Amino acid sequence: MEVKRDILWRVYLCFLGIVALSLIVLGKAFYIQNAQGAYWRGLADSLHQKFIELDAERGTIYSEDSSMLSTSIPYFNIYIDFGADGLREKNGRRFTENLDSLSLCLANLFQDHTTKEYKKLLLKGYRDTARYFLLQPNVSFQKYQQLRDFPLVRQGRNKSGFIAEVNSKRLNPFGLLANRTIGLARANAQNVGLERTYDTLLKGETGRRLVRYIAGGTYIPVEGYEIESENGKDIITTLDVNIQDMAENALLRELTDNEAEHGTCIVMEVATGKIKAIANLGRQSDGTYWEDLNYAIRATEPGSTFKLATMLSLLEDKKVTLNDHLNLEGGSWKVNGRTVYDAEPHENKTFSVKQSFEISSNVAMAKLAMAHYSSNPNQFIDHLKRLKLNQATGIDLLGEGSPIIKTPKSRTWSATSLPWMAFGYEVLVTPLQTLMLYNAVANNGRMMKPYLVSALQEHGITVKQNEPTVLLDKICSDNTLKLLQECLWGVCNSTDEGATGAKLFKGSFYKVSGKTGTALVANGSRGYADHIYQSSFVGYFPSEAPKYTCIVVIKNHPFAKNYLGAKVAGPVFKELADRLMSANPDPANPINPVRDSTRFYYAGLTKDIKTVQSTLSLGYTDSSENNKWSRLYASNPGSQPVLNKQAVARQIVPDVKGMGLKDALYLLESMDLKVAVNGSGKVRSQSIEPGTALVKRQTISIQLN
Repeated sequence: MEVKRDILWRVYLCFLGIVALSLIVLGKAFYIQNAQGAYWRGLADSLHQKFIELDAERGTIYSEDSSMLSTSIPYFNIYIDFGADGLREKNGRRFTENLDSLSLCLANLFQDHTTKEYKKLLLKGYRDTARYFLLQPNVSFQKYQQLRDFPLVRQGRNKSGFIAEVNSKRLNPFGLLANRTIGLARANAQNVGLERTYDTLLKGETGRRLVRYIAGGTYIPVEGYEIESENGKDIITTLDVNIQDMAENALLRELTDNEAEHGTCIVMEVATGKIKAIANLGRQSDGTYWEDLNYAIRATEPGSTFKLATMLSLLEDKKVTLNDHLNLEGGSWKVNGRTVYDAEPHENKTFSVKQSFEISSNVAMAKLAMAHYSSNPNQFIDHLKRLKLNQATGIDLLGEGSPIIKTPKSRTWSATSLPWMAFGYEVLVTPLQTLMLYNAVANNGRMMKPYLVSALQEHGITVKQNEPTVLLDKICSDNTLKLLQECLWGVCNSTDEGATGAKLFKGSFYKVSGKTGTALVANGSRGYADHIYQSSFVGYFPSEAPKYTCIVVIKNHPFAKNYLGAKVAGPVFKELADRLMSANPDPANPINPVRDSTRFYYAGLTKDIKTVQSTLSLGYTDSSENNKWSRLYASNPGSQPVLNKQAVARQIVPDVKGMGLKDALYLLESMDLKVAVNGSGKVRSQSIEPGTALVKRQTISIQLN
C-alpha cells in the first residue's frame, strides 16, 4: 500500500506541475496576444516588409535653343509574379491560352531566345510558382511600350503577373560637347559641372514604396503603399550647341596638330555675359583628347594677356600717353638682379607705348611699372582689385580656382614681383577672369558677370529667370576706355611691323580687337627647364559693334616648335570667329564675295543655290528657268554671276563638278552608280566624263578640292 500511495503522490504532483505550466503558457500567450500583440506584429512586418526609396526623375539640362544636353532615359526591369491569383485561376487557363502567342512576341521583340526557348522558360517559372521572376533587364521605353500590348500582358498586372520596375540612366546626347561643363550624374561617383552645382534642384524629392520580401531574398511591391517622388527641375543653359560645336572642333584640331597637353576656349556674349560655349580638352594617355578637367576655371599665370590691366592702370592714373616713347633695350632688360626678356628681339630704337603694347613687349610693361609704381605698388594693385582679378567670377560652376594677386604684404613678394606682375607673371588668374575683363572693354566699360544658366523650369513653366548681372558700370573713364580699345584694335590691325595679331587677321572681312599671350610655365619640380609655353589669344569681334568675346588658352608640350600665342591659340580664335561671322552676316556690313580656286563655279540644287545667294544678299542673274539642277558662275570680271540650268538625263553620266559632296552623292547614287570619294570641299573632277553612256552599278570616283 505504501508503495502505491507513494507512486500516486508522484503522479498527482507531476499532473499539477503540468497544469501549472499549461496555465503559465496560456497566460503568457494571452498576455502577448493582447498586451504585446501590436509590438510583435509590427516587428514581424518589419522583418518581411520595408519602405524603399524611389528616386525622382532627374531634371533635364537644355541648351538655349532647347537642345537636350543631359537627360534621363527610362529603362525597365520586367518581372513576372507566377503566383498572381489572376494567372493561376481556373488551373492556369489564362496562362495556357496565351503562352504560345506571348512566347512568339517576346522572341520577336528581344531576339535573345527562340519562341521555343521562351515557352520553356515561362513554363518553368509557372511550375515553380516563381514570385518575382526576372524576364528581361534594362528594357528601353520603346520596347516597353510594345511589350504592354502583348497577349496576356495587356490584361493588366493582376491577371498577367507582369511587373515593370522603372529605373533611369543619365545620358549626354552630344557626347564630348561641353561634357565637363555639363557634367554627368553617375551612381557612386563624384558629379561635376552643372550636374553637381544644381544637383539638389535636378534630383527632385525622393519618394517611398512599401515592399514585401519573399523567398530567395527578393521582394515585391505592396499595392497602394507608395509615396510618389517629385521630379527634378529642368535647367535652361546659355550654351549654344552650334557655337559649342565650332569651338570644340577648332580647339581639337589645333591641339591634335601641335600635340598640346590641354586647352580651353570660351565664348561670351558681350552685352549680357552669357557663356555661349566653353570647351575644355586634355590629352589622354592614348593620344586622344577628352573633356577631362575644366581648364576654363583653373588659375594659371596668364602672360601677356594680363598687359591690358597694366595699360588700364597706367592710362587711368595718367602716368603715360600712348604716344610716349621708351627704349626696349633690344628685347632684354635687367632689373634687381633678374632679366626681363621679350618673346622676340627688337630693333635698338625707341617705341611708343602703343607700339610696345602691339608688339607685346615684356620689357616695356616692366619698365613702365617700375618707373611709375615702384614707390607705391599698392596703387597698381588697387586697380587689379577693382577689376575683380583678385576674386573668383562667381560663375555657376563649383570648383572655380582661386586667383592670386600679390601685395607687398605677401610672403612671396620680392623686389621683382611688381615688374613681373606687369606682364602677367607672379599672378594667377583663370581664363574666365581674363575674358571677363576683355568683355568689359568690348562692352563700353561695363563689366558683366559670366553665367551659364538662364532659367529653371518645372513642367515646362519657368520658375526662375536669371538676368544679366552688372558687376561694374565702368571699369575706367571713357577716355581710358577709348585708348584701350585703340590698343587692342592695333594688335590685330596695325600696319606697323611687329603687331602680334596683324598677320593673322590680314584680309579678314570683319575686324577683330584682341591680344596675344605667350607664357613660360613651370613643370613641377623641374621648373622652367622643359620650356613649356602657354599660348593665349583673347579678343572681341566685330570691333565696331562687338557681339562676342572669346579666349583661347593652350598649354603646349615641352620644347614645342610652335608656341607663340598668335600661331597656336590665334588660329582657333580666327576659325571660330570666321564661322560665327559667316553664319550670322551683318546686313549693315555685307560680305564681299571672293572668287575661290574653282574659278567661281558652283553647282547643285537650284533652290539651295538661290537660298544661299538670297541669305547673303548676293546678286545674280537667274537663267535657271526653274530647272531642278543648275550651276552658278562668273561670266565676266566685275559682273554679276549667272545661275544657269544644268540638264540631267537618266541614261547619261551627269556633270557633278562644282557640286558639294551631298548633292553629288544624291545625284550619282540615284542613277544607280557606286561612288568613291577622295578629299573634301567641292567636286573638282570625276573619273567618268560627263555625257558618257551610263552603266548601272558602275563605280565612279570623284575628287574633291
